[in-house]
Amino acid sequence: MGTPIYSSRVEGKGKSDQTLVLTMGFLKAKGVVYKPVAEVDLGPHSDEVYLQANVKAPRMAGLLVKVFAWFLESRILGAVLLYILKRNNLIHKLVSFAEVEEPPLFVPLHPYEDLKEQEVKCIDSDLSPPEQVEKAVECLQSSETIFQNPKFSFCRRTILDYSKAYSSGEITPKEVADKFIAAVRESSDPKLQMSFFIDYNAEDILRQATESTLRYEQGEPISALDGVPIAIKDEIDCMPYPTTGGTKWLHKVRPCTDDACCVKRLRLCGAILVGKTNMHELGAGTSGINPHYGATRNPYNTSRVSGGSSSGSAAVVSAGLCPAALGVDGGGSVRMPAALCGVVGFKPTFGRVSDSGVLPLNWTVGMVGVLAATVEDAFIVYAAISGQLQSHQPTKVTPVMPKVHFPLLKLPNYISKMKLAKYGEWFNDCTDEIRVCCSHALKQLHEHYGWETVEVTIPEIEVMRLAHYSTIGSECTTSIACHLEKLKMAELGIRNRQMQFHKKIFAVADVIVTPTTGVTAYPILDDALKSGELDYINGAALVRYQIAGNFLGLPAVTIPVGYDKCGLPIGLQFIGQPWSESTLIHIAFAMQALCISDNRKPEVFYDLLNKV
Repeated sequence: MGTPIYSSRVEGKGKSDQTLVLTMGFLKAKGVVYKPVAEVDLGPHSDEVYLQANVKAPRMAGLLVKVFAWFLESRILGAVLLYILKRNNLIHKLVSFAEVEEPPLFVPLHPYEDLKEQEVKCIDSDLSPPEQVEKAVECLQSSETIFQNPKFSFCRRTILDYSKAYSSGEITPKEVADKFIAAVRESSDPKLQMSFFIDYNAEDILRQATESTLRYEQGEPISALDGVPIAIKDEIDCMPYPTTGGTKWLHKVRPCTDDACCVKRLRLCGAILVGKTNMHELGAGTSGINPHYGATRNPYNTSRVSGGSSSGSAAVVSAGLCPAALGVDGGGSVRMPAALCGVVGFKPTFGRVSDSGVLPLNWTVGMVGVLAATVEDAFIVYAAISGQLQSHQPTKVTPVMPKVHFPLLKLPNYISKMKLAKYGEWFNDCTDEIRVCCSHALKQLHEHYGWETVEVTIPEIEVMRLAHYSTIGSECTTSIACHLEKLKMAELGIRNRQMQFHKKIFAVADVIVTPTTGVTAYPILDDALKSGELDYINGAALVRYQIAGNFLGLPAVTIPVGYDKCGLPIGLQFIGQPWSESTLIHIAFAMQALCISDNRKPEVFYDLLNKV
């Protein structure tokens, strides 16, 4: 999720209400007529104009939010107000009434293609989750000591750190579980109020940890994930917890009766599932401020937001409570909070991970993703959750993938001739500190690996953002699966246009590179704590570089590459072509190697492997 929407109900009003607004001629906006994709120049000297977001919606909190919601839910005034908001923010001009030649594309599902990626190992897709984790660990063997450098000022504990500590007897999963529970209780203290979790069950955590401890004592751990604490966003089914979606009511009408497929795969690997992390209500926002369960605070500065909507999952990894957590990314909801909290955020290709057992809030844009301490951790968890289980029927068509590529991670100069597509005007549409930091990261990639930056033009980025807003709003309202016909054709035609634009970009470059967000973590204001807030200006800045990953179903990863003058993390994002997860992990690993020595310790941090 992560993309703010104007309304959770008005989008679904009946035809009579829509007719009322559409017949008000004085409101109607003239739509843009787009030229065919074949006629659009994507080169660096294209005459396409970069359109910056010009959000016409003031920040609201407290009573104003309630009044605004009341107007929106009004039968007549709501429809008119929503129409005016869409008109003033160019949604009608650029999307709703636009004329496009391209036919609609309902679902961004890409035919599986066996890409010719460098330095990969071909894995049978019918392996069990523990077997896939074992194969992933084998791919890391040549790199496992790279980051154990005493000169590094700070490093988070990794999955392999936990596995080795357990195998050596240095500490047990039961001891880690005890420390975890104590840390969560401390983080919930009124002095901190971190609001990491919506729900956690100490008894269930200790039960899992005791079973894992026994397996290690018998010398029979299931996998490298055995005994490792992993948190789950409260948008994904995980027994014995209800799935609230950040609300106080959803679990009452949709009870959780089984683990989601991705959760079941983690459980089969022996991971300790430690609870349901906090999230923006229904995923419909970018801050992570939830009036029901508290504002998830950024471990680097507890007065700042952690980002949304996978706020709790990013924050628990940042604070050291888990080396990895699951999130759901429908509008940058994994990558945004990962960047703001200084961790890795990885979103696979649409369809790569089963969505069985995930709330169907954003059916054509949402995707399970991984938040992790390091690229290696993201890779291991990705290996565990990728694929289907016979006991889980997919809820959307998934391509047949007879083989899966895993990256063979090693340094230096392990992959060559990478080309990174950069759209300069878009890349620079961020704060000066982010622009300088991310540009320096690109320079390092060129100097150390010889990788080239290719200047390109990506047309209609703002149009895609607005189309995504409309799509995600409609999907959130209707729980899309059986209502695809209610989506507007222009929005879906725009999706097709953007798909074709990006295919042309990937014909000349391996990935697209951008900052992850346009701003760093902004302050949590007191007036937002009880009722939430509507802050579309900051929201637009946070989602600026996120949309292609969701609207087009492309894989993407964010890596921490530095900090602003306030010590807040900055992320760099790589967007790949469909099914290119191995290439993305390779690139992210190389970027991490150049930046990890400068990592800083958050204000709030727990070392669960430290027995002191």
